[in-house]
Amino acid sequence: MTVALNRRIFDYDQIVICGPVFPHEVVGFSGGNKYFFPGIAGPDVINFTHWLGALITNYEIIGSGYTPVRAVIDRAASMVKVATACFALVVTPTGMAGLYFGSAHEAWERAAALSAKRHIIWLDTPVRQVLSVMPSMYADIWTAGKGMYKIEPVVADGGEVIIYAPHINEVSFTHGKLIEEVGYHCRDYFVAQPERFKDYPGGVLAHSTHVKGQGTYDARTGIETPRVQVTLATGISRERCAKINLGYRDPQSIDIAAMTGREREGILVVPRAGEMLYRLKRSVQKAADESASGGSARGQP
Repeated sequence: MTVALNRRIFDYDQIVICGPVFPHEVVGFSGGNKYFFPGIAGPDVINFTHWLGALITNYEIIGSGYTPVRAVIDRAASMVKVATACFALVVTPTGMAGLYFGSAHEAWERAAALSAKRHIIWLDTPVRQVLSVMPSMYADIWTAGKGMYKIEPVVADGGEVIIYAPHINEVSFTHGKLIEEVGYHCRDYFVAQPERFKDYPGGVLAHSTHVKGQGTYDARTGIETPRVQVTLATGISRERCAKINLGYRDPQSIDIAAMTGREREGILVVPRAGEMLYRLKRSVQKAADESASGGSARGQP
Protein backbone atom coordinates (compact mmCIF):
# COMPACT_ATOMS: atom_id res chain seq x y z
CA MET A 1 0.00 0.00 0.00
CA THR A 2 1.29 3.44 -0.89
CA VAL A 3 1.04 5.61 2.22
CA ALA A 4 0.02 9.10 1.12
CA LEU A 5 -1.19 11.82 3.46
CA ASN A 6 -2.00 15.52 3.24
CA ARG A 7 1.47 17.04 3.67
CA ARG A 8 0.17 20.16 5.41
CA ILE A 9 0.16 18.32 8.75
CA PHE A 10 3.96 18.59 8.69
CA ASP A 11 3.65 22.38 8.89
CA TYR A 12 2.56 22.09 12.54
CA ASP A 13 4.30 21.34 15.84
CA GLN A 14 1.32 19.60 17.41
CA ILE A 15 -1.63 17.71 15.97
CA VAL A 16 -4.80 17.20 18.00
CA ILE A 17 -7.33 14.65 16.81
CA CYS A 18 -10.85 15.24 18.12
CA GLY A 19 -13.72 12.99 17.16
CA PRO A 20 -16.19 10.27 18.15
CA VAL A 21 -15.66 6.53 18.48
CA PHE A 22 -18.45 4.10 17.53
CA PRO A 23 -18.89 0.72 15.80
CA HIS A 24 -17.67 0.92 12.21
CA GLU A 25 -18.16 -1.44 9.26
CA VAL A 26 -14.60 -1.17 7.89
CA VAL A 27 -12.31 -0.86 10.88
CA GLY A 28 -14.34 -2.27 13.81
CA PHE A 29 -14.58 0.97 15.79
CA SER A 30 -14.06 4.42 14.31
CA GLY A 31 -11.79 7.14 15.68
CA GLY A 32 -8.18 7.52 16.73
CA ASN A 33 -5.67 7.18 13.91
CA LYS A 34 -8.52 6.63 11.46
CA TYR A 35 -8.72 10.42 11.27
CA PHE A 36 -5.32 10.24 9.55
CA PHE A 37 -5.94 7.09 7.53
CA PRO A 38 -8.11 7.26 5.55
CA GLY A 39 -9.37 10.60 6.96
CA ILE A 40 -6.85 12.86 5.17
CA ALA A 41 -5.07 10.18 3.16
CA GLY A 42 -4.74 9.50 -0.54
CA PRO A 43 -7.00 7.16 -2.52
CA ASP A 44 -4.68 4.13 -2.27
CA VAL A 45 -5.10 4.08 1.50
CA ILE A 46 -8.86 4.56 1.29
CA ASN A 47 -9.34 1.79 -1.26
CA PHE A 48 -6.91 -0.64 0.37
CA THR A 49 -8.35 -0.38 3.89
CA HIS A 50 -11.98 -0.48 2.76
CA TRP A 51 -11.45 -3.52 0.56
CA LEU A 52 -9.54 -5.28 3.33
CA GLY A 53 -12.50 -4.68 5.63
CA ALA A 54 -14.87 -5.96 2.95
CA LEU A 55 -12.87 -9.18 2.58
CA ILE A 56 -13.31 -9.82 6.30
CA THR A 57 -16.97 -8.71 5.92
CA ASN A 58 -19.00 -6.16 7.84
CA TYR A 59 -20.75 -9.02 9.68
CA GLU A 60 -17.47 -10.11 11.26
CA ILE A 61 -15.69 -6.80 11.71
CA ILE A 62 -18.19 -4.22 12.92
CA GLY A 63 -17.86 -3.58 16.64
CA SER A 64 -15.25 -6.34 17.02
CA GLY A 65 -12.41 -4.46 18.73
CA TYR A 66 -8.84 -4.35 17.36
CA THR A 67 -8.97 -5.55 13.76
CA PRO A 68 -6.49 -6.18 10.90
CA VAL A 69 -7.70 -2.94 9.30
CA ARG A 70 -6.94 -1.04 12.49
CA ALA A 71 -3.46 -2.62 12.51
CA VAL A 72 -2.83 -1.30 8.99
CA ILE A 73 -4.01 2.16 10.01
CA ASP A 74 -1.80 2.21 13.11
CA ARG A 75 1.21 1.06 11.07
CA ALA A 76 0.65 3.90 8.58
CA ALA A 77 0.14 6.40 11.41
CA SER A 78 3.50 5.41 12.92
CA MET A 79 5.07 7.19 9.94
CA VAL A 80 3.64 10.52 11.12
CA LYS A 81 6.45 11.96 13.24
CA VAL A 82 4.64 15.15 14.31
CA ALA A 83 3.58 15.11 17.98
CA THR A 84 -0.02 13.89 18.12
CA ALA A 85 -2.64 13.79 20.86
CA CYS A 86 -6.26 12.69 20.72
CA PHE A 87 -9.60 13.54 22.30
CA ALA A 88 -11.78 10.45 21.75
CA LEU A 89 -15.48 10.99 22.42
CA VAL A 90 -18.22 8.45 23.12
CA VAL A 91 -21.55 10.12 22.38
CA THR A 92 -25.04 8.68 22.78
CA PRO A 93 -28.47 10.16 21.93
CA THR A 94 -28.67 11.45 25.51
CA GLY A 95 -25.28 13.16 25.49
CA MET A 96 -21.60 12.49 26.04
CA ALA A 97 -20.87 9.21 27.80
CA GLY A 98 -17.10 9.53 27.86
CA LEU A 99 -14.15 11.66 26.80
CA TYR A 100 -10.62 10.28 26.76
CA PHE A 101 -7.36 12.09 26.13
CA GLY A 102 -3.92 10.69 25.36
CA SER A 103 -2.09 9.23 22.40
CA ALA A 104 -4.30 8.37 19.42
CA HIS A 105 -4.11 4.65 20.20
CA GLU A 106 -4.58 4.92 23.97
CA ALA A 107 -7.52 7.32 23.80
CA TRP A 108 -9.14 5.27 21.04
CA GLU A 109 -8.68 2.00 22.94
CA ARG A 110 -10.41 3.31 26.05
CA ALA A 111 -13.19 4.96 24.07
CA ALA A 112 -13.77 1.80 22.04
CA ALA A 113 -14.18 -0.20 25.26
CA LEU A 114 -16.90 2.21 26.40
CA SER A 115 -18.48 2.35 22.96
CA ALA A 116 -18.84 -1.45 23.07
CA LYS A 117 -20.99 -0.98 26.18
CA ARG A 118 -23.01 2.01 25.01
CA HIS A 119 -23.42 1.54 21.25
CA ILE A 120 -24.30 -2.16 20.96
CA ILE A 121 -27.75 -3.63 21.59
CA TRP A 122 -27.66 -7.37 22.26
CA LEU A 123 -30.58 -9.53 21.16
CA ASP A 124 -31.44 -13.00 22.45
CA THR A 125 -32.74 -14.30 19.12
CA PRO A 126 -32.33 -13.34 15.45
CA VAL A 127 -35.08 -11.47 13.62
CA ARG A 128 -36.54 -12.22 10.21
CA GLN A 129 -37.43 -8.68 9.12
CA VAL A 130 -36.02 -5.28 10.03
CA LEU A 131 -37.36 -1.86 9.13
CA SER A 132 -34.42 0.56 9.30
CA VAL A 133 -35.91 4.05 9.50
CA MET A 134 -33.19 6.38 8.25
CA PRO A 135 -32.93 9.99 9.55
CA SER A 136 -32.90 12.84 7.06
CA MET A 137 -29.16 13.41 7.65
CA TYR A 138 -28.54 10.43 5.36
CA ALA A 139 -28.89 11.90 1.88
CA ASP A 140 -28.12 8.87 -0.32
CA ILE A 141 -27.66 5.09 -0.09
CA TRP A 142 -23.89 5.58 0.18
CA THR A 143 -24.52 6.92 3.70
CA ALA A 144 -27.88 5.28 4.47
CA GLY A 145 -26.26 1.88 3.94
CA LYS A 146 -25.63 2.04 7.69
CA GLY A 147 -29.22 0.88 8.01
CA MET A 148 -27.91 -2.48 6.82
CA TYR A 149 -24.40 -2.42 8.28
CA LYS A 150 -25.53 -2.07 11.88
CA ILE A 151 -28.41 -4.53 11.62
CA GLU A 152 -26.98 -7.38 9.55
CA PRO A 153 -25.54 -9.39 12.49
CA VAL A 154 -29.01 -10.00 14.03
CA VAL A 155 -30.91 -10.90 10.85
CA ALA A 156 -31.67 -14.59 10.38
CA ASP A 157 -30.64 -16.41 7.20
CA GLY A 158 -33.25 -15.67 4.55
CA GLY A 159 -34.43 -12.55 6.38
CA GLU A 160 -34.97 -9.05 5.05
CA VAL A 161 -33.69 -5.56 5.85
CA ILE A 162 -35.83 -2.71 4.56
CA ILE A 163 -34.02 0.62 4.32
CA TYR A 164 -36.87 3.08 4.77
CA ALA A 165 -35.98 6.58 3.58
CA PRO A 166 -38.61 8.21 1.35
CA HIS A 167 -36.46 11.35 1.20
CA ILE A 168 -33.57 9.59 -0.59
CA ASN A 169 -33.54 9.76 -4.40
CA GLU A 170 -29.89 9.00 -5.15
CA VAL A 171 -27.66 5.96 -4.80
CA SER A 172 -24.56 8.13 -4.31
CA PHE A 173 -23.94 11.75 -5.17
CA THR A 174 -20.21 11.07 -5.51
CA HIS A 175 -19.95 7.47 -6.72
CA GLY A 176 -23.38 6.88 -8.25
CA LYS A 177 -22.19 6.20 -11.80
CA LEU A 178 -19.73 3.53 -10.68
CA ILE A 179 -22.18 1.87 -8.33
CA GLU A 180 -24.84 1.68 -11.03
CA GLU A 181 -22.28 -0.03 -13.27
CA VAL A 182 -21.22 -2.49 -10.59
CA GLY A 183 -24.45 -3.03 -8.66
CA TYR A 184 -24.70 -4.39 -5.14
CA HIS A 185 -23.19 -7.83 -4.58
CA CYS A 186 -21.74 -10.02 -1.87
CA ARG A 187 -17.98 -10.31 -1.39
CA ASP A 188 -17.71 -13.71 -3.11
CA TYR A 189 -19.18 -12.25 -6.33
CA PHE A 190 -16.21 -9.89 -6.65
CA VAL A 191 -13.56 -12.29 -5.40
CA ALA A 192 -14.56 -14.84 -8.05
CA GLN A 193 -14.20 -12.26 -10.87
CA PRO A 194 -11.04 -10.23 -10.11
CA GLU A 195 -10.24 -9.32 -13.70
CA ARG A 196 -13.73 -7.98 -14.35
CA PHE A 197 -13.58 -5.58 -11.41
CA LYS A 198 -9.85 -4.82 -11.14
CA ASP A 199 -10.25 -1.25 -12.39
CA TYR A 200 -12.98 -0.28 -9.92
CA PRO A 201 -11.97 1.48 -6.67
CA GLY A 202 -11.82 -0.83 -3.69
CA GLY A 203 -13.88 1.65 -1.69
CA VAL A 204 -16.78 1.37 -4.14
CA LEU A 205 -16.64 -2.43 -4.18
CA ALA A 206 -16.47 -2.47 -0.39
CA HIS A 207 -19.58 -0.29 -0.11
CA SER A 208 -21.34 -2.66 -2.48
CA THR A 209 -20.59 -5.71 -0.34
CA HIS A 210 -21.40 -3.93 2.92
CA VAL A 211 -24.90 -3.04 1.73
CA LYS A 212 -25.55 -6.43 0.14
CA GLY A 213 -24.20 -8.37 3.10
CA GLN A 214 -22.92 -11.91 3.28
CA GLY A 215 -23.69 -14.39 0.54
CA THR A 216 -22.29 -16.92 -1.91
CA TYR A 217 -21.55 -16.90 -5.61
CA ASP A 218 -21.29 -19.93 -7.89
CA ALA A 219 -18.91 -18.96 -10.71
CA ARG A 220 -19.97 -21.98 -12.77
CA THR A 221 -23.67 -21.11 -12.84
CA GLY A 222 -23.36 -17.37 -12.25
CA ILE A 223 -25.87 -17.62 -9.40
CA GLU A 224 -25.46 -15.28 -6.44
CA THR A 225 -27.25 -16.17 -3.22
CA PRO A 226 -27.37 -13.41 -0.60
CA ARG A 227 -27.86 -14.38 3.02
CA VAL A 228 -30.27 -11.47 3.57
CA GLN A 229 -32.59 -9.65 1.19
CA VAL A 230 -31.96 -5.89 1.17
CA THR A 231 -34.94 -3.80 0.06
CA LEU A 232 -35.04 -0.07 -0.59
CA ALA A 233 -38.17 1.83 0.40
CA THR A 234 -36.97 5.17 -0.89
CA GLY A 235 -37.51 7.63 -3.71
CA ILE A 236 -35.39 5.39 -5.98
CA SER A 237 -37.56 3.68 -8.58
CA ARG A 238 -38.24 -0.03 -8.95
CA GLU A 239 -36.30 -0.04 -12.22
CA ARG A 240 -33.17 1.48 -10.68
CA CYS A 241 -33.36 -0.88 -7.69
CA ALA A 242 -33.44 -3.83 -10.09
CA LYS A 243 -30.50 -2.40 -12.01
CA ILE A 244 -28.35 -2.17 -8.88
CA ASN A 245 -29.48 -5.60 -7.64
CA LEU A 246 -31.52 -4.52 -4.62
CA GLY A 247 -35.18 -5.11 -3.77
CA TYR A 248 -37.86 -2.43 -4.10
CA ARG A 249 -40.73 -1.47 -1.87
CA ASP A 250 -43.09 1.49 -2.28
CA PRO A 251 -42.49 3.53 0.89
CA GLN A 252 -46.17 4.47 0.96
CA SER A 253 -47.02 0.79 1.43
CA ILE A 254 -45.18 0.66 4.75
CA ASP A 255 -47.07 1.25 7.98
CA ILE A 256 -44.40 1.88 10.61
CA ALA A 257 -46.89 1.85 13.48
CA ALA A 258 -48.29 -1.53 12.39
CA MET A 259 -44.80 -3.04 12.33
CA THR A 260 -43.74 -1.63 15.69
CA GLY A 261 -43.82 -3.81 18.81
CA ARG A 262 -43.74 -7.14 16.97
CA GLU A 263 -40.33 -8.37 18.10
CA ARG A 264 -41.81 -11.67 19.27
CA GLU A 265 -42.88 -12.25 15.67
CA GLY A 266 -39.34 -11.58 14.47
CA ILE A 267 -40.08 -8.08 13.17
CA LEU A 268 -37.87 -5.24 14.40
CA VAL A 269 -38.39 -1.53 13.75
CA VAL A 270 -35.28 0.59 14.32
CA PRO A 271 -35.99 4.33 14.58
CA ARG A 272 -33.00 6.51 13.73
CA ALA A 273 -31.24 3.49 12.25
CA GLY A 274 -27.51 3.70 11.63
CA GLU A 275 -26.60 4.87 15.14
CA MET A 276 -26.68 1.70 17.26
CA LEU A 277 -25.15 -1.66 16.37
CA TYR A 278 -27.32 -4.75 16.90
CA ARG A 279 -25.65 -8.09 17.67
CA LEU A 280 -26.71 -11.49 18.92
CA LYS A 281 -25.60 -12.62 22.34
CA ARG A 282 -22.49 -14.80 22.31
CA SER A 283 -24.16 -18.20 22.74
CA VAL A 284 -26.75 -17.50 20.06
CA GLN A 285 -24.12 -16.14 17.64
CA LYS A 286 -21.80 -19.10 18.19
CA ALA A 287 -24.59 -21.59 17.52
CA ALA A 288 -25.60 -19.75 14.35
CA ASP A 289 -22.01 -19.59 13.07
CA GLU A 290 -21.40 -23.26 13.81
CA SER A 291 -24.58 -24.20 11.99
CA ALA A 292 -23.54 -22.14 8.96
CA SER A 293 -19.94 -23.41 8.87
CA GLY A 294 -20.48 -26.99 9.95
CA GLY A 295 -17.85 -26.65 12.68
CA SER A 296 -16.69 -24.62 15.61
CA ALA A 297 -16.98 -20.87 15.21
CA ARG A 298 -14.70 -18.04 16.23
CA GLY A 299 -15.97 -16.47 19.42
CA GLN A 300 -17.47 -13.01 19.08
CA PRO A 301 -15.95 -10.12 21.05
